[in-house]
Amino acid sequence: MAGKGKRRFLCVWFPWLVTERLARREPELARQVTAAIEEQRGRLVLAAVNRRAQHAGLTPGMVLADARAVQPVLQTRFVNRAADRASLVRLANWATRYTPWAGLADENSLFLDISGCAHLFGGEAALADDLVRRLAGFGLTPLVGIADTPGAAWAACRARQEEGTILAPFESLTDAMTALKDFPLPTLRLSPDVLDSLTGFGLRTLGALYPLERRALTERFGAEPVERLDQALGVTDEPISPIAPVPPHQAREAFAEAIATREAIDGALRLLLDALCRSLAESGEGARRLVLACHRADGSVCRLRLGTSRASRWPAPLFRLFAERLDEIDPGFGIEVMALAATRTEPLAAAQADWRAKDGGGAGLAELVDRLGNRFGFGRIARPRPHQSWLPERAVEEAQPFAAAGGTNWPAGRERPLRLLAPPEPVEAMAPVPDDPPVLFRRRGKAYRVRSADGPERLEGEWWLKDEPPRDYYMVEDEEGRRYWLYRQGLYEPGTAPRWFLHGVFA
Repeated sequence: MAGKGKRRFLCVWFPWLVTERLARREPELARQVTAAIEEQRGRLVLAAVNRRAQHAGLTPGMVLADARAVQPVLQTRFVNRAADRASLVRLANWATRYTPWAGLADENSLFLDISGCAHLFGGEAALADDLVRRLAGFGLTPLVGIADTPGAAWAACRARQEEGTILAPFESLTDAMTALKDFPLPTLRLSPDVLDSLTGFGLRTLGALYPLERRALTERFGAEPVERLDQALGVTDEPISPIAPVPPHQAREAFAEAIATREAIDGALRLLLDALCRSLAESGEGARRLVLACHRADGSVCRLRLGTSRASRWPAPLFRLFAERLDEIDPGFGIEVMALAATRTEPLAAAQADWRAKDGGGAGLAELVDRLGNRFGFGRIARPRPHQSWLPERAVEEAQPFAAAGGTNWPAGRERPLRLLAPPEPVEAMAPVPDDPPVLFRRRGKAYRVRSADGPERLEGEWWLKDEPPRDYYMVEDEEGRRYWLYRQGLYEPGTAPRWFLHGVFA
């Protein structure tokens, strides 16, 4: 029962969403009898009607010819289901100004889980009034219902056609049954066939189902009536899917007056960061990805996304990251709600924090990496890490700046060049004896006489790959003091000219 956890759901129903969307594109349609039409079984029928058409006696499902006989001045447009759904999705995204848990209920309704959110707007009634007022400003006519379960909220917004209904919290199953007993049967979200069958037996309200034996009801009409009734009463849970993943950590700030200045945005962001970081500290986590959502007065949402190179929950360095990009936010006619969410988090033990520093000591390398990553992309920032392989081009791999070192250490012993050529560059070399160092090599038409050399050092690839012949490396120095890393590929074979390559250059 909802009374145990006191979860509260809001359902907003748009009875004339299709025609009101058309009227937003063609304002003159709002003053005319209008319907959206579609083809069904070779006939044109009404898919949706506006309020004027409804008052004139037109209903969805009527054949267009019959509708024109009733209203010859009827204006029609073909329905666009994809555009209608996209419009509802945009409304769901807009509704996240009230709660992060907003999703689609059906083709013309939304579900909002407002548990713990209503007090931010002055209570449930104030939240509902604010939602209706703003949607009316968009040219929409919503009806709102609030209850302990999604099913009851869906029924509440349809129980009366003129105003929404806010049901008191259900303290028991008896309370739920009392609150819903007089609701019309169509408010139970039944399929048309099941609804027709139930009304054919004279059942008109939800309360009429209470005395019926559930087994007999299921055998006669299927499982749907019992399942929907249990969901509405809170006997069984009904999950709702949000339009976007709900972040585990989020802070929200609603403003009595819309803000538009940089100073006001900075102040609100500091408050959000403080609240978010407290939430992260309580769960022992740090943020890796952050999203700042600014809900503007015109109904649009501006989002700013940032990342960090390692988990962080210190407000000061995070604010500095945002401050560099806050100019990207266009407040428009003003920002009414700001929400900051940590969309990706990682464990961050308390031992990793410096208790003497308010910013966790993040003013060093980590903050520099974060600034560069948010400007150029974290995929372009990496550090070299040793990889288990004898071949030089495989002995190093790219890793995240603060990734673990791994189980391989940098090889000790022989010196390696700082710069490797990729791929190694073919050269011509002359050696008096096959295994001796070269005394001269030619690169790009220029000859280099070798003054001193060290080698050979034989390196081979992984035995299980078998894709590379052995290499004999030599570190050579020419007469001008420049040092090179050459290798001869493959074992010496009489009668076959050896192949030489320049693989690196020493500093």
